[in-house]
Amino acid sequence: MSVIAQSAQQALALVLNLDAGLLRIVSLSLLVSGSACLLASGLGLALGAWLAVGRWPGLRWLALLTNTLLALPSVVVGLCVYLLLSRSGPLGSLGLLFSPSAMVLAQAILVVPVIAALSRQQLHDALAEGGEQLRSLGAGPMLRAALLLWHGRRAVLLILLTAFGRAISEVGAVMIVGGNIEGFTRVMTTSIALETSKGDLPLALALGLVLLLVVGLLNLISAALRRKGQGMSAA
Repeated sequence: MSVIAQSAQQALALVLNLDAGLLRIVSLSLLVSGSACLLASGLGLALGAWLAVGRWPGLRWLALLTNTLLALPSVVVGLCVYLLLSRSGPLGSLGLLFSPSAMVLAQAILVVPVIAALSRQQLHDALAEGGEQLRSLGAGPMLRAALLLWHGRRAVLLILLTAFGRAISEVGAVMIVGGNIEGFTRVMTTSIALETSKGDLPLALALGLVLLLVVGLLNLISAALRRKGQGMSAA
């Protein structure tokens, strides 16, 4: 028990003293996950809008597939990206494997279904309320979707925060395509796994604490946005 208490004390000291190694890992984690969400947001929102306004056979099955991909295992994504970027893969000549760019690509693929599925549901509900009015004004399907996404931008921000939380807490895909290289591709989740296996509990606990703080901050922002949205609806 004393070992755990001592490790926790050292971990807290690392966080409070803003340890350089800790900050480097945290900053790379934020950069990779933030870039992945920016990359995925456009595609995810466009796909969600297309699924919400589409009227063609097979749409229900595509929407079901998108919802199924919410539970897509990260290691499967990592394996697919690894095969894509490996030396014998179709994009092997780019030399992106075991780099932050590969990690961004893997996380982007992982969160596109999250953004698409949640935005589709939001737009489906919004279209049921105001879609007919916009159509009577001459707005086409995708324009209606774009206008409703802008109108519900707080909900869109909540979706993007959810996607960011999914990305930054992921470990399998970035471990496979990033290689967990010190000072280059080592992020919080992969570092926690590595340092725990090495027995460096203080650093692992410090990174775990920072990761919890980041996730907690995301939840606080999400709760504040929900309360603000509910307050405006009531008004």
